[in-house]
Amino acid sequence: MPAFILLTNFTDQGIRAVKDTVKRAEKFRELAKQNGATVKELYWTLGKYDVVSVVEAPDVTSITALGLTLGMAGNVRTETLPAFTADEMAKVLAKVK
Repeated sequence: MPAFILLTNFTDQGIRAVKDTVKRAEKFRELAKQNGATVKELYWTLGKYDVVSVVEAPDVTSITALGLTLGMAGNVRTETLPAFTADEMAKVLAKVK
């Protein structure tokens, strides 16, 4: 299943309710399941991003729907990056001419 990295920042609303972030993360995991995805890792971070997640999803449409649904709650903004294992990257490179 394709992997994606979600780089997440709290909105003003999200930081005001930061004490609920662990509860919201559990809701995020449930929401991911509803979209056919699995949250493999989730880390709260310091620096440019507040939360970084590794999510496996069936396709780009599913991960996009998950990100948009998450954003509609108003607590975070996300940036989604496709991620590749070494084997997957080798297959990509085999197609490079």
